[in-house]
This record gives sequence, structure tokens and C-alpha cells, in this order.
Amino acid sequence: MALARTARDHLGLESVHFIPAAEPWQRRPLTATAEQRAEMVALAIAGEPNLVLNRMEIDRGGPSYTIDTLRALAGPTGTSLAGASRYVWILGADQLANFCTWKDWQDIVALAELAVAARPGTRPDPPPPLRDALARLERTLHRLPMPEMAISSSAIRDRLSRGEPVDGLVSPAVLRYIRQHRLYQA
Repeated sequence: MALARTARDHLGLESVHFIPAAEPWQRRPLTATAEQRAEMVALAIAGEPNLVLNRMEIDRGGPSYTIDTLRALAGPTGTSLAGASRYVWILGADQLANFCTWKDWQDIVALAELAVAARPGTRPDPPPPLRDALARLERTLHRLPMPEMAISSSAIRDRLSRGEPVDGLVSPAVLRYIRQHRLYQA
């Protein structure tokens, strides 16, 4: 939530869309279904101005690749930075470090700006191929001004599976949902 708020406010974004993956391709299968993850996002962002649940990847189904999502958003004309809509992909420095392993990553950079937040142990610097692509396209990598946060969804799931508290790491409404549906238990 802090990342979304910071990006919205710092970059002057009209809205920030949370797009739960149907099937995340770079991580082990999740124990919560795509529908459950969408419901938890809706609970987390309830009442937050300009934060939106976008179900497009869930509704599309199958493996979720960022490039497919951006192409669907841009439409058949491929409008992005030159068109009426501005797309900014928000990510942590840990994901930026492996960005060049993403499917069609060069096309992602052509369709969207990138905004990155520092993560513990990972500097928000692009790998050389990404840095070169950004320079060729005359794009800036937006660095979001927020403190490094040692919070990750996998660490929260691990804590839940061990029965450890996660108060302050997830919203009370989301925590109630997790407990009600017995998610992430050992």
C-alpha cells in the first residue's frame, strides 16, 4: 500500500491499478486462488483514493506476463507514452534486478515507464541491458522516494504458515479474510 500511495502521489498518477496475476510464472504456485487474491486486494484498497482492482489478468486466465497486460491496455494502436494514456509499471528493486528475464522486456520498456522502489539488500539500479534500452528510448527510470521496507508477500505468507503474527503488515480486513478462509496455514 505504501508503494502504491508513494507512486500515485510522487508521479502524479491518475490511478494505480492492482492487477493480480492469474498464474504467476516466476514463482511457485500460490495457495490462495486468483479469486481469493482479488478479494484480498479489494479489501486492502477499500476507501483508498485512486487505487483500483483490475481483474484483467485473472479474467484472461493462464500465465500472467506483464507484456501481455500492457499490450491489452495499449490496445491495437499500441498507444502508450505517445498516446493519451501514460502507463507506469511499479516494481521493487528486487524485481528490477531480474527485469531482463521477463518475457519481451524490451517491449515492456517501449510501452511503459518504470518506477522502482528500493528494497533491502538491492539497489534500485537497472541492469546494464535495461539501462542501455532506457537510454536508447530516452526514458527515465523513476526512483520512488520511500524508505526500504523489509516487507514481502512471501515473508508474510511464511509468517502466517508458522502461526506468527502479521499485525501491521496487512490490513485488519485482509487478515480477517485470511483467517476466515484458512489461507497460508502449515
